[in-house]
Amino acid sequence: MIAPTGAVASSVAPAVADSQGLGKIAAEKAGLLINSTDTISVQYALIDNGKITVSGQTGKNDNPLTKDTLYGIGSVSKVFGAAAVMKLVDEGKIDLDTPVVQYITDFKMKDERYKRITPRMLLNHSSGLRGTESAGDSLFEDNDTYVHDTLLQTLSGQTLKADPGAFSVYCNSGFTLAEILVERVSGMSFTEFLHRYFTEPLQMNHTKTSQDNMKGNKLARFYVKGDQRPLPNIHLNAIASGGINSTAEDMVRFSQIFMGQANNILSNKSVRAMEQEEYKRGIWPEDTDDSSNYGLGWDSVKLYPFNDYGIKGLAKGGDISTYHASLVVLPEKKMAAAVLTSGGSGSTNQLLASKMLLLALKEKGEIENFKPDKSFGKPVKAKMPNDVVKQAGYYASTGTQLIVEITKEGELSISDDPEMKYIYTLDGSFINENGTSKVSFVTEKNGRTYLWKRAYETFPELGQLATSEYAAEKLEVNVLPKETIETWAKREHGKYYIVNEKYNSDSYFFGKPAIQISLTDGLSGYWQDKKITGPNTATSQIQIPGLVGRDTIEAQFYTEDGIEYLKLNEHLLLNEAHVKPIYAGNQSKVTVPTNGHARWFTIPSEAAGKTMTVKLPERGSFAVYDEEGKYPLNYSIVSGSNKVTLPKSGTIVFAGAPGSEFTITME
Repeated sequence: MIAPTGAVASSVAPAVADSQGLGKIAAEKAGLLINSTDTISVQYALIDNGKITVSGQTGKNDNPLTKDTLYGIGSVSKVFGAAAVMKLVDEGKIDLDTPVVQYITDFKMKDERYKRITPRMLLNHSSGLRGTESAGDSLFEDNDTYVHDTLLQTLSGQTLKADPGAFSVYCNSGFTLAEILVERVSGMSFTEFLHRYFTEPLQMNHTKTSQDNMKGNKLARFYVKGDQRPLPNIHLNAIASGGINSTAEDMVRFSQIFMGQANNILSNKSVRAMEQEEYKRGIWPEDTDDSSNYGLGWDSVKLYPFNDYGIKGLAKGGDISTYHASLVVLPEKKMAAAVLTSGGSGSTNQLLASKMLLLALKEKGEIENFKPDKSFGKPVKAKMPNDVVKQAGYYASTGTQLIVEITKEGELSISDDPEMKYIYTLDGSFINENGTSKVSFVTEKNGRTYLWKRAYETFPELGQLATSEYAAEKLEVNVLPKETIETWAKREHGKYYIVNEKYNSDSYFFGKPAIQISLTDGLSGYWQDKKITGPNTATSQIQIPGLVGRDTIEAQFYTEDGIEYLKLNEHLLLNEAHVKPIYAGNQSKVTVPTNGHARWFTIPSEAAGKTMTVKLPERGSFAVYDEEGKYPLNYSIVSGSNKVTLPKSGTIVFAGAPGSEFTITME
């Protein structure tokens, strides 16, 4: 999403030690984010040996921006969550390798393996939890703790996707469970614990959670293309997973913990434990340049490009609906940089943070010259062994299938980007024509075959992002009984609409109102990455470390009171057969049933073009989508408007508390 064109407001705080104009260069690079990406505003800071030497901010349509403007830091919150657990480790109240059930005695799952999950596994993403939390975690102007309060209930109905400790795969719900762990052991709310042991001693006066009183604290604005009004504030209420708001200066103050400059808030032993190469405990691609190699809480404990300079780099990024964040720490150099944005991405923020640190290192004489950008070189075609063709076929990552095609002549293509061709080379890998990407196949010790993809992506004037990941897992043939095939065939192209999101959920704005069943283009026996296991069930059984295997789903279709539902973990969706046309007459009423399910309607031809006015209940909203069903034409929570011109072949959803009544007028 791109902010509308507008005046750019910019300010740069006086630098404490900026004799060579590092602050000016940082401001120029921050401006580059504004002008060349969909970043709306950016705030940045650099700390060097206890002094904030660079601090600034710039942005569109958000004046005044100051160093005290708050941003959601998204998953950078996980470093706070990990640090909180380690604080209790220091106090002898938690052992990282003692099962979680000994601390949270009412933690239970359908899968007996849950008893082996330890605090370490929560912090290094290797718990085996499916990763999807409850509905209602991200709400407009609402700090409802539902997602936290119901997590144990949610997990009680789920199975694990892998043996605990088998591999690290990004998992939000593991950190919400870690948040509950901190609360149970400490006897405090997570927010109270955070302030007492971290923000107050570090004088992080502008770091808040959704459970704090935000009065007097301004959050950066977020705009959607074509709309001059900022969105209402969003509260992500899974705090340790992604719900902290902060500033760039506060973030770099926090980073002092990991440099041994924070009055022993954490012991040196705990700090060192957090930066260990935890990803190596399970399945993981062979080490190479990368921005993802997990520690405890950290995304990376050997961040590129700092590994090329022999410098340890720690990094954590965060991406939520409206905000993006990056914290990069060089513990041995006593330096760190933070970049927070409205719009944009955590990846480009990381590049800016890394660029600031490299410039500061060069200015100080710590490095002589910048390393050149890397590539795999132009591919030199080699004769491909005949058996390599066997690696072609269907592969999957979370929520999607890929088709990998390999010709006998040694040319490979992947269906998500069919125009990019890879050439077989002498080292047994395939390299694309410009040398920026390299793929090969790995059969791991678990017997599964993975598509291993490495890439160098260059962003002019900012730097280069290196990635190395198992991008997909090869699917096995799944032969289904005739009855199961026939049942699923009836669902082809069918739509299902979400009914259990709260009326002010950001899912109605950023998410899709419906999902569609599509089987014909994929491998028989599968729905996307989910293996069909019966007429009414499918389960994602992929086991991919890193990011692309996250948030796997157990799907179940069932009928209640004659209505067919689709349950995807804790999300509940309604079959389109039960979505009726909205009444096109002058006036009608819609009532939310006692189960609280949202009411969906289609827009018939006789209603298209009419102006619909809705008298809203106190706790209720409606959204209208066009036929494509992307961003809503009107979502009353965001627009504040109860009027909309109805589109042809669109859909409408009314959501609210049980018994809420909507009075509708058509003109």
